[in-house]
Amino acid sequence: MPVSKVLVVDDSPTERHSLTEMLTASGFQVETAQDGEEAVAKTRAVMPDLVLMDVVMPGLNGFQATRSIARDEATKHIPVIICSTKDQETDKVWGMRQGAKDYIVKPVDKEELLRKIRAI
Repeated sequence: MPVSKVLVVDDSPTERHSLTEMLTASGFQVETAQDGEEAVAKTRAVMPDLVLMDVVMPGLNGFQATRSIARDEATKHIPVIICSTKDQETDKVWGMRQGAKDYIVKPVDKEELLRKIRAI
C-alpha cells in the first residue's frame, strides 16, 4: 500500500514545520501532533498511512506512543518510523521493540527519509 497520508509527531514547532514542508513538497498529505497523547488519538481518528514519531516529548514519549499504536487493534497495521536525535544503538533497538518499523536520526536527510518511506 503506497503511503500518501503521514502523521508527523514532534513537540518542536520548528521540526513539525520542517518535516511537513519536506513531505508536502514530495506529494504527501501531512497531519501533525505535538505530543504522544495527541499522536495516539490522531492516529485513531485520522488513520494515516504512516506515523513519523519523535521520541523526547513531554508526557507520553515517542517510545510509549509507538507501543500504544502498535498494540492497538485499530492502529497496529499503521507503520511507525521513529525520528529522533537519540542515535545510540540501544535507542534504535528499543524503538523497534516498541513496534517501530524503522528509525531515522535527526537532522533528517530528505532522501534517506523518502527511501525509508518507500520501503515501508
